[in-house]
Amino acid sequence: MNVIKLQNVSYKYPLSEEFALKEISYEFQQGKLYGIIGANGGGKTTLCNLVRGLIPHFYQGELSGEVLVNGKDVRDWESHVLATTIGFIFQNPFSQISGVKETVFEEIALGLENLGVDKEEMIERTIKVVKLLGLEELIKRNPNNLSGGQRQRVAFASIIVMNSDILVIDEPTSQLDPESTAEVFAIIHALKEQGKTIMLVEHKVDLVAEFADEVLVIEEGRIVIAGPTAEVFAKEELLQKGASLPPVALLGHELARAGQPLDEIPVTIASAKEQIAGRMRWTNGGN
Repeated sequence: MNVIKLQNVSYKYPLSEEFALKEISYEFQQGKLYGIIGANGGGKTTLCNLVRGLIPHFYQGELSGEVLVNGKDVRDWESHVLATTIGFIFQNPFSQISGVKETVFEEIALGLENLGVDKEEMIERTIKVVKLLGLEELIKRNPNNLSGGQRQRVAFASIIVMNSDILVIDEPTSQLDPESTAEVFAIIHALKEQGKTIMLVEHKVDLVAEFADEVLVIEEGRIVIAGPTAEVFAKEELLQKGASLPPVALLGHELARAGQPLDEIPVTIASAKEQIAGRMRWTNGGN
Protein backbone atom coordinates (compact mmCIF):
# COMPACT_ATOMS: atom_id res chain seq x y z
CA MET A 1 0.00 0.00 0.00
CA ASN A 2 1.39 3.40 -0.92
CA VAL A 3 1.36 6.02 1.83
CA ILE A 4 2.84 8.86 -0.22
CA LYS A 5 2.13 9.41 -3.90
CA LEU A 6 3.63 12.16 -6.03
CA GLN A 7 2.07 12.65 -9.43
CA ASN A 8 3.71 15.03 -11.93
CA VAL A 9 4.81 17.44 -9.18
CA SER A 10 6.69 20.64 -9.96
CA TYR A 11 7.57 23.39 -7.52
CA LYS A 12 9.22 26.80 -7.67
CA TYR A 13 10.17 28.85 -4.60
CA PRO A 14 8.94 32.45 -4.33
CA LEU A 15 11.12 34.90 -6.26
CA SER A 16 12.98 32.03 -7.95
CA GLU A 17 13.16 31.75 -11.72
CA GLU A 18 14.03 28.06 -11.74
CA PHE A 19 11.87 25.14 -10.60
CA ALA A 20 13.37 23.27 -7.64
CA LEU A 21 11.33 20.15 -8.49
CA LYS A 22 10.34 19.17 -12.01
CA GLU A 23 7.64 16.66 -12.93
CA ILE A 24 8.32 14.35 -10.00
CA SER A 25 6.27 11.14 -9.88
CA TYR A 26 6.84 8.34 -7.38
CA GLU A 27 4.98 6.10 -4.95
CA PHE A 28 6.34 5.36 -1.48
CA GLN A 29 5.15 2.07 -0.01
CA GLN A 30 4.33 1.44 3.63
CA GLY A 31 7.18 0.03 5.71
CA LYS A 32 10.00 0.69 3.25
CA LEU A 33 13.13 2.77 3.72
CA TYR A 34 13.91 5.04 0.78
CA GLY A 35 17.39 6.48 0.36
CA ILE A 36 17.44 9.83 -1.45
CA ILE A 37 20.80 10.84 -2.88
CA GLY A 38 22.29 13.31 -5.34
CA ALA A 39 24.37 16.45 -5.57
CA ASN A 40 23.82 19.39 -3.24
CA GLY A 41 21.18 21.78 -4.55
CA GLY A 42 19.51 19.07 -6.60
CA GLY A 43 16.16 19.20 -4.79
CA LYS A 44 16.44 16.58 -2.05
CA THR A 45 15.57 18.90 0.85
CA THR A 46 12.82 20.50 -1.22
CA LEU A 47 11.30 17.05 -1.70
CA CYS A 48 11.38 16.57 2.09
CA ASN A 49 9.74 19.96 2.65
CA LEU A 50 7.04 19.04 0.15
CA VAL A 51 6.13 15.71 1.71
CA ARG A 52 6.29 17.20 5.21
CA GLY A 53 3.83 19.94 4.21
CA LEU A 54 6.21 22.86 4.70
CA ILE A 55 5.43 23.33 1.02
CA PRO A 56 2.90 24.89 0.57
CA HIS A 57 1.85 25.63 4.18
CA PHE A 58 5.03 27.52 5.14
CA TYR A 59 6.84 28.15 1.88
CA GLN A 60 4.53 29.58 -0.74
CA GLY A 61 5.70 29.61 -4.35
CA GLU A 62 4.24 27.76 -7.32
CA LEU A 63 3.17 24.13 -6.84
CA SER A 64 1.52 21.90 -9.41
CA GLY A 65 0.65 18.21 -9.51
CA GLU A 66 -0.65 15.91 -6.77
CA VAL A 67 1.05 15.30 -3.42
CA LEU A 68 -0.96 12.65 -1.59
CA VAL A 69 -0.27 11.55 1.98
CA ASN A 70 -2.46 8.60 2.98
CA GLY A 71 -4.64 9.42 -0.01
CA LYS A 72 -5.19 13.08 0.94
CA ASP A 73 -3.56 15.98 -0.86
CA VAL A 74 -1.01 17.80 1.27
CA ARG A 75 -2.78 21.08 0.50
CA ASP A 76 -5.88 19.79 2.30
CA TRP A 77 -4.10 18.69 5.47
CA GLU A 78 -4.08 20.98 8.47
CA SER A 79 -0.41 21.53 9.20
CA HIS A 80 -0.60 20.54 12.89
CA VAL A 81 -2.36 17.27 12.01
CA LEU A 82 0.17 16.47 9.30
CA ALA A 83 2.94 17.11 11.86
CA THR A 84 1.67 14.19 13.94
CA THR A 85 1.36 11.95 10.87
CA ILE A 86 4.85 12.60 9.50
CA GLY A 87 7.84 13.02 11.78
CA PHE A 88 10.56 15.31 10.43
CA ILE A 89 14.16 15.18 11.61
CA PHE A 90 16.28 18.10 10.47
CA GLN A 91 19.81 18.08 9.08
CA ASN A 92 21.14 20.27 11.88
CA PRO A 93 20.59 18.71 15.35
CA PHE A 94 21.09 22.12 16.95
CA SER A 95 17.97 23.48 15.21
CA GLN A 96 15.78 20.58 16.38
CA ILE A 97 16.13 21.36 20.09
CA SER A 98 13.40 23.75 21.27
CA GLY A 99 15.54 25.68 23.74
CA VAL A 100 12.62 26.05 26.16
CA LYS A 101 13.13 22.95 28.29
CA GLU A 102 15.77 22.44 30.97
CA THR A 103 16.07 18.64 30.81
CA VAL A 104 16.28 16.08 28.05
CA PHE A 105 13.28 14.24 29.47
CA GLU A 106 11.12 17.36 29.18
CA GLU A 107 12.47 18.05 25.69
CA ILE A 108 11.50 14.60 24.46
CA ALA A 109 8.00 14.95 25.93
CA LEU A 110 7.43 18.47 24.53
CA GLY A 111 5.51 17.36 21.44
CA LEU A 112 3.15 15.23 23.51
CA GLU A 113 2.68 18.11 25.92
CA ASN A 114 1.73 20.41 23.05
CA LEU A 115 -0.87 17.87 21.90
CA GLY A 116 -2.41 17.79 25.37
CA VAL A 117 -1.63 14.12 25.97
CA ASP A 118 -2.55 12.90 29.44
CA LYS A 119 0.38 13.34 31.86
CA GLU A 120 0.65 9.68 32.85
CA GLU A 121 0.59 8.54 29.22
CA MET A 122 3.11 11.23 28.30
CA ILE A 123 5.53 10.05 30.99
CA GLU A 124 5.03 6.41 30.05
CA ARG A 125 5.67 7.00 26.35
CA THR A 126 8.71 9.17 27.06
CA ILE A 127 10.25 6.55 29.37
CA LYS A 128 9.70 3.89 26.71
CA VAL A 129 11.54 5.93 24.07
CA VAL A 130 14.34 6.83 26.48
CA LYS A 131 14.95 3.13 27.13
CA LEU A 132 14.64 2.27 23.43
CA LEU A 133 17.39 4.73 22.49
CA GLY A 134 19.52 4.23 25.58
CA LEU A 135 19.23 7.84 26.76
CA GLU A 136 18.93 7.13 30.48
CA GLU A 137 22.20 8.91 31.30
CA LEU A 138 21.05 12.08 29.53
CA ILE A 139 17.52 12.60 30.80
CA LYS A 140 18.45 15.06 33.58
CA ARG A 141 20.90 17.05 31.48
CA ASN A 142 20.16 20.36 29.80
CA PRO A 143 19.58 19.64 26.09
CA ASN A 144 21.35 22.87 25.19
CA ASN A 145 24.61 21.51 26.65
CA LEU A 146 24.75 18.29 24.66
CA SER A 147 27.15 17.32 21.89
CA GLY A 148 25.96 17.15 18.28
CA GLY A 149 25.58 13.38 18.39
CA GLN A 150 23.68 13.48 21.68
CA ARG A 151 21.38 16.22 20.36
CA GLN A 152 20.63 14.20 17.26
CA ARG A 153 19.65 11.19 19.38
CA VAL A 154 17.39 13.43 21.47
CA ALA A 155 15.92 14.85 18.26
CA PHE A 156 15.10 11.31 17.12
CA ALA A 157 13.55 10.56 20.50
CA SER A 158 11.33 13.65 20.36
CA ILE A 159 9.99 12.46 16.99
CA ILE A 160 9.74 8.75 17.82
CA VAL A 161 7.69 9.50 20.94
CA MET A 162 5.00 10.97 18.68
CA ASN A 163 4.62 7.50 17.11
CA SER A 164 4.35 8.79 13.54
CA ASP A 165 4.07 6.08 10.89
CA ILE A 166 6.03 8.12 8.33
CA LEU A 167 9.44 9.66 8.98
CA VAL A 168 11.30 12.17 6.81
CA ILE A 169 14.97 12.36 7.80
CA ASP A 170 17.15 14.99 6.14
CA GLU A 171 20.91 14.27 6.32
CA PRO A 172 20.94 13.30 10.01
CA THR A 173 24.65 12.46 10.13
CA SER A 174 26.14 15.35 8.15
CA GLN A 175 27.63 16.93 11.28
CA LEU A 176 28.38 13.76 13.24
CA ASP A 177 31.51 11.70 13.85
CA PRO A 178 31.63 8.00 12.86
CA GLU A 179 30.58 6.75 16.31
CA SER A 180 27.55 9.06 16.46
CA THR A 181 26.73 8.20 12.86
CA ALA A 182 26.64 4.50 13.74
CA GLU A 183 24.33 5.24 16.68
CA VAL A 184 21.94 7.20 14.45
CA PHE A 185 21.80 4.44 11.83
CA ALA A 186 21.14 1.88 14.55
CA ILE A 187 18.09 3.98 15.46
CA ILE A 188 17.02 4.21 11.83
CA HIS A 189 17.34 0.44 11.46
CA ALA A 190 15.23 -0.10 14.58
CA LEU A 191 12.53 2.21 13.19
CA LYS A 192 12.54 0.31 9.91
CA GLU A 193 12.12 -2.94 11.85
CA GLN A 194 9.03 -1.41 13.49
CA GLY A 195 7.45 -1.01 10.04
CA LYS A 196 7.87 2.75 9.71
CA THR A 197 7.96 4.30 6.24
CA ILE A 198 11.20 6.29 6.04
CA MET A 199 12.49 8.83 3.53
CA LEU A 200 16.19 9.33 4.25
CA VAL A 201 18.37 11.96 2.60
CA GLU A 202 21.98 10.94 3.16
CA HIS A 203 25.36 11.40 1.46
CA LYS A 204 27.00 8.39 3.13
CA VAL A 205 26.01 5.99 0.39
CA ASP A 206 27.66 2.95 1.97
CA LEU A 207 25.18 3.24 4.83
CA VAL A 208 22.28 3.92 2.47
CA ALA A 209 23.23 0.74 0.60
CA GLU A 210 23.22 -1.19 3.87
CA PHE A 211 19.76 -0.13 5.06
CA ALA A 212 17.61 1.20 2.20
CA ASP A 213 15.05 -0.85 0.28
CA GLU A 214 14.96 1.57 -2.66
CA VAL A 215 17.10 4.50 -3.76
CA LEU A 216 16.10 7.67 -5.60
CA VAL A 217 18.74 9.77 -7.36
CA ILE A 218 17.73 13.40 -7.77
CA GLU A 219 19.51 15.72 -10.19
CA GLU A 220 18.43 19.28 -10.98
CA GLY A 221 14.97 18.72 -9.56
CA ARG A 222 14.23 15.45 -11.33
CA ILE A 223 14.31 11.80 -10.32
CA VAL A 224 16.87 10.51 -12.83
CA ILE A 225 17.37 6.98 -11.46
CA ALA A 226 15.23 5.00 -8.99
CA GLY A 227 14.67 1.43 -7.98
CA PRO A 228 15.83 -1.36 -5.66
CA THR A 229 19.01 -0.44 -3.81
CA ALA A 230 21.25 -3.16 -5.26
CA GLU A 231 20.20 -2.28 -8.81
CA VAL A 232 20.67 1.47 -8.43
CA PHE A 233 24.07 1.33 -6.72
CA ALA A 234 25.35 -1.12 -9.34
CA LYS A 235 25.02 1.61 -11.99
CA GLU A 236 28.33 3.37 -12.61
CA GLU A 237 26.43 6.16 -14.35
CA LEU A 238 25.50 7.51 -10.90
CA LEU A 239 28.90 9.18 -10.90
CA GLN A 240 27.71 11.39 -13.77
CA LYS A 241 24.50 12.24 -11.89
CA GLY A 242 26.18 13.99 -8.96
CA ALA A 243 25.90 10.92 -6.73
CA SER A 244 28.46 8.55 -5.26
CA LEU A 245 28.85 4.79 -5.33
CA PRO A 246 29.65 2.62 -2.31
CA PRO A 247 33.37 1.75 -2.25
CA VAL A 248 32.65 -1.96 -2.76
CA ALA A 249 30.64 -1.14 -5.91
CA LEU A 250 33.60 0.82 -7.27
CA LEU A 251 35.76 -2.22 -6.49
CA GLY A 252 33.33 -4.44 -8.38
CA HIS A 253 33.57 -2.24 -11.48
CA GLU A 254 37.38 -2.16 -11.26
CA LEU A 255 37.51 -5.95 -11.05
CA ALA A 256 35.25 -6.20 -14.09
CA ARG A 257 37.51 -3.88 -16.07
CA ALA A 258 40.51 -5.97 -14.99
CA GLY A 259 38.87 -9.09 -16.42
CA GLN A 260 38.01 -10.53 -12.99
CA PRO A 261 34.29 -9.77 -12.66
CA LEU A 262 32.29 -10.91 -9.67
CA ASP A 263 28.92 -12.57 -10.20
CA GLU A 264 27.30 -9.15 -9.68
CA ILE A 265 28.37 -5.68 -8.59
CA PRO A 266 28.35 -5.72 -4.76
CA VAL A 267 26.89 -2.72 -2.96
CA THR A 268 27.52 -3.80 0.64
CA ILE A 269 30.60 -5.20 2.36
CA ALA A 270 28.68 -8.36 3.24
CA SER A 271 27.82 -8.96 -0.42
CA ALA A 272 31.42 -8.37 -1.51
CA LYS A 273 32.79 -10.75 1.12
CA GLU A 274 30.30 -13.45 0.17
CA GLN A 275 31.15 -13.26 -3.52
CA ILE A 276 34.92 -13.14 -2.98
CA ALA A 277 34.74 -16.03 -0.50
CA GLY A 278 32.67 -18.02 -2.98
CA ARG A 279 35.22 -17.42 -5.71
CA MET A 280 38.06 -18.51 -3.42
CA ARG A 281 36.23 -21.73 -2.53
CA TRP A 282 35.64 -22.47 -6.19
CA THR A 283 39.29 -21.72 -7.05
CA ASN A 284 40.63 -23.90 -4.22
CA GLY A 285 38.28 -26.69 -5.21
CA GLY A 286 39.49 -26.47 -8.75
CA ASN A 287 43.06 -26.88 -7.63
